[in-house]
Amino acid sequence: MEVKALQQILSQFRQMQESLQKQVEAVHVEASAGGGMVTVKMNGQKQVTEVRIDPEVFAGKDQEMLQALVLAAVNEASRRVDEELASQMKNLTGGLTGIAGLKIPGLF
Repeated sequence: MEVKALQQILSQFRQMQESLQKQVEAVHVEASAGGGMVTVKMNGQKQVTEVRIDPEVFAGKDQEMLQALVLAAVNEASRRVDEELASQMKNLTGGLTGIAGLKIPGLF
């Protein structure tokens, strides 16, 4: 591979990395469990930014149910972040030339 072509690909990678970082920072998802009894918001770095629990959950005093609802909502939010980032990555790499056959584990 020519040095000039390699430099061009590396430049495209840098641009893609910068764009991806901006997109990760912009991702915010919300997921709920128990028909909305527990709602979790998560950012693109999979940090939980907000948890809302319906007061009715506390009235039942069912600790195990609350734990299960929180767990389900967090897992669903995490899955949605993965889906959103995978979708954005496909859009981002769609126009990238020279690496059509490149497979990077965890990215595609």
